[in-house]
Amino acid sequence: MQLWIPFAASAGTLLAIASFVGADWDAPPVESIQIGYRGTGMYLEKDIEKEEALRAANQVPEAPWEADPEGDRAGEIYENVQVLGDLSDDQFNQFMAAITEWISPEEGCEYCHNAENFASDEVYTKVVSRRMIQMNQAINVEWGDHVGDVGVTCYTCHRGQHIPVNYWYDDQEPKPASAMSRHGGVGQFVGNTSMPQNALMDYLLEDKSIRVHSLTALPDPDNPNPAGTKETESTWAFMMHMSEGLGVNCVTCHNTRAFNDWDQSPPQRVTAWHGINMTRALNVDYMVGLTPVFPENRLGPEGDVFKIGCSTCHNGVQKPLYGVSMLQDYVDSLDKQGPTDVPDFSTYVPGETQVLGAEAPANSSALPLRTTVADAAK
Repeated sequence: MQLWIPFAASAGTLLAIASFVGADWDAPPVESIQIGYRGTGMYLEKDIEKEEALRAANQVPEAPWEADPEGDRAGEIYENVQVLGDLSDDQFNQFMAAITEWISPEEGCEYCHNAENFASDEVYTKVVSRRMIQMNQAINVEWGDHVGDVGVTCYTCHRGQHIPVNYWYDDQEPKPASAMSRHGGVGQFVGNTSMPQNALMDYLLEDKSIRVHSLTALPDPDNPNPAGTKETESTWAFMMHMSEGLGVNCVTCHNTRAFNDWDQSPPQRVTAWHGINMTRALNVDYMVGLTPVFPENRLGPEGDVFKIGCSTCHNGVQKPLYGVSMLQDYVDSLDKQGPTDVPDFSTYVPGETQVLGAEAPANSSALPLRTTVADAAK
């Protein structure tokens, strides 16, 4: 008789009992939501305990006060107001009070300004903030196919922090063990899997094709699939990033019986497609160009700027802030597009004021322009 069998059975029984009655071993309450036809396995599974925590973390702050749109313009009252000069004095101060609470509630105005000279650009965060305000305006005006009427504000990503909790950069550690970028460790930007850790570079900075699904069950010599294992792993890694960032699974955007078929996919797949294009455009057109402005401690280990991913805005929920809009209090600040000129950040010198549009290059990015907000939104 094999004596290990009863011992193994006993151990398994004890573990099963512990999983239900032991401390921290309880199975979480799960809500199952059917989103597709019966028999397709299209269900969303939600951990109710996590949902409660997410709800608490996604509360929308109230506006400091209701701003009066009448009166003198900010650009006429204050010096060096390059993007928000068309706001009234009250609107301008209301927005400055709000953005302080959104990004630097402890430091206050001095996080972006020299308290002795508010017009000065000597604090680099003011230069960055000006460009980020332009980015917010571009998202709300140009990218309605993704953000809809809800739109975004600085708070959507920052949540009271200097830097959004979720961002990504060129991640080369640990060094890949092979040309397929499998590193045997945990890829922090790809759902903590051992998938290619730099997959986001391919899709949210460059314009690499995501599609890897074959259209035939067997190889077709007349129409071969150019995607191999390497490309499939990168696509899978990116999908893991999206799934983790939005707190959803594959069936939110795909029909399980035909992942490749757009006609059988839920409408969220189209929204996600616009989101991928938007995120790529924002990284290329806004983030990368700011690289010379940031100090070393605000750059990744390879010297690249922190970049936007799906989780930057979504923070674990399918709709940022559960779809509650903040724009109604900041229509003139963020829901209208002001000046779109870009300074030449390649010549940035700390402390010097760069005027928008003054001899700016066609592309201020440090990388070749892959896509622009205007092009990708067409």
